[in-house]
Amino acid sequence: MTAAPFDLVAVEAWMAANVPDFRGPVRVEKFATGQSNPTFKLTGASGAYVLRRKPPGLLLKSAHAVDREFRVQRALAASDVPVARMHALCEDESLIGSMFYVMEYVAGRSFVDPRVPDLSVADRTLLFDDMNRVLAAIHSVDLDGSGLTDYGPQGNYYQRQIDRWTKQYRASETDVIPDMDALIDWLHANLPPDDGWVTLVHGDYRIDNLLFAPDSPTCIAVLDWELSTLGHPFADLAAVIMQWSLPPGNTGRGLAGVDRQALGIPEDAAFVDAYCARMGLAGIERFGFYLAFCFFRMASILQGVKRRALDGNASNPERALELGALVPAFAQGGLHAAKSA
Repeated sequence: MTAAPFDLVAVEAWMAANVPDFRGPVRVEKFATGQSNPTFKLTGASGAYVLRRKPPGLLLKSAHAVDREFRVQRALAASDVPVARMHALCEDESLIGSMFYVMEYVAGRSFVDPRVPDLSVADRTLLFDDMNRVLAAIHSVDLDGSGLTDYGPQGNYYQRQIDRWTKQYRASETDVIPDMDALIDWLHANLPPDDGWVTLVHGDYRIDNLLFAPDSPTCIAVLDWELSTLGHPFADLAAVIMQWSLPPGNTGRGLAGVDRQALGIPEDAAFVDAYCARMGLAGIERFGFYLAFCFFRMASILQGVKRRALDGNASNPERALELGALVPAFAQGGLHAAKSA
C-alpha cells in the first residue's frame, strides 16, 4: 500500500466533526485492489476506518456513486445482509477534490482466487454455501422496511441496464469490437418479458467483494456496492456463474477447468439449485440470457476502466490497462452464452 494523495489535515478535521469518538492523528494506506473508487485504510488513535472516494478528473455520468454506496449500506445495517457500519458521507467535493465516505474497517479475510487454496475442503464448501446464503439475503431485503423503495428507477431492469451500459460503452469506446456490437444487438433483440420481480441487486457480486471471518468461512461484510440498484435478482446470480467460467489466476479469477468436486466447490447447477431452494423457486428458464447480459455488462465496465487509464484517471493504471484488454474476450463469452439461451 502507498500514501493517500489527499489533504490529511482536512480529512482529520472533517472526521473529528462527523465521526463519533474519532481521535487522530491518522495514518493512511491505499488498498491496491479496486479499480473504480479509490479506497484507503485510515488508522487513528480511536481505531481503524476505511475512506472510499470518487476518483478525481472527468467522470462518466452516474458512475462512481459513492453516495449511493453509503446509502444502501447504511440501510442494510439491520438486515440479514452483512455490511460494514457507515460513519459519515462528505458531499463537499472541495475538501479533497471529490465526494467520499468513511465506514468502519472490518477485520476479515478477502479471497481473490475463488479456488481459495488456503482453506480445507470442508471449509471451502461451507464458504461457498455462505456466499449463496448472503446472495439470497440481498434479494430478500424488505425494500419498504429498509427505506429503499426509491433506490432504482421503475421499468424493465434488463432493458434499462442494457441501455445504460450501451451508452457507457459507447462513451468510453476506444476501438471497434465486432463481437461487442453483435452482443449488444442480440441482447436488445432477445429481452425476456418483464416478470415484475424487483429486489435489491448488488451489481458486482463475487467472492473478492466479500469479507469472511478471520476464523470461520462465514461472510461478515459485502463490499463495493457502487453498481447496486433495484432490479432483477438473476443478474447477480448469473454474475457469479460468469466469473466462474473464466480462467483461474490473477487475471481471470475463475474456475474454468478446475476439479471443483475435489476442492469442495459447487458446480454451477448445484449453486443455482441451492439459490433457488433458498428463494423458493422451481428453477430458472433461459439462464443463458442472464449470463450473456453479465458478460456484456462486465465488458462495458472494463472498457470504462481502460478509458480512465488512457485518460490518466485510473486508480491503478497498469492493472486498468490489463483489465481493459479483456473486453473482446468478455464479448465473445457473451455471444457463447447467448447460444444456450
